[in-house]
Amino acid sequence: MASLRASLLLAAVLCALAASSVSATRDLRSHRTQFVVRGNVWCDTCRAGFETPASTYIAGAKVRVECKSKLTGAKTCSFEGHTDHTGTYNIPVDDEHEHEICESVLVSSPDMRCAKIVDGRERAPVFLNNNNGVTSNIRLANALGFQKDIPLAACAQILKMYEEVDDRV
Repeated sequence: MASLRASLLLAAVLCALAASSVSATRDLRSHRTQFVVRGNVWCDTCRAGFETPASTYIAGAKVRVECKSKLTGAKTCSFEGHTDHTGTYNIPVDDEHEHEICESVLVSSPDMRCAKIVDGRERAPVFLNNNNGVTSNIRLANALGFQKDIPLAACAQILKMYEEVDDRV
């Protein structure tokens, strides 16, 4: 009789464990993945088209993460954010976007003297899925850039430094 009770108790415990593991698995599946897209927005103070020692970073710039369908090209979602005092943005993005093309895109600069978008630096691709081997939920985007209307006076000397490097190569 004691062994029958022990067997029934063991069976009940095993059933309870199985039910709790199914419930835990279900909870994990329903929990949404969240990524953070991180990048910088800089001001091309020399109008060089790339970052130089004279470049500055823009606080308060507006950036959007946009995703489009790989099949149709239709926009599926977007998430917006602003840069902090260091010119860095961290935009939370829900869910995986494995079947979409996602990019960080410049929207606007709060500095009207540095508000023209640098050609080719207005968007940066980001991969928002867990199938690329990255274990962190932070996805880094290349720096995005605006340029000043008038270059700084020190820029002539800075750009000359780059010309000297080209001559040596």
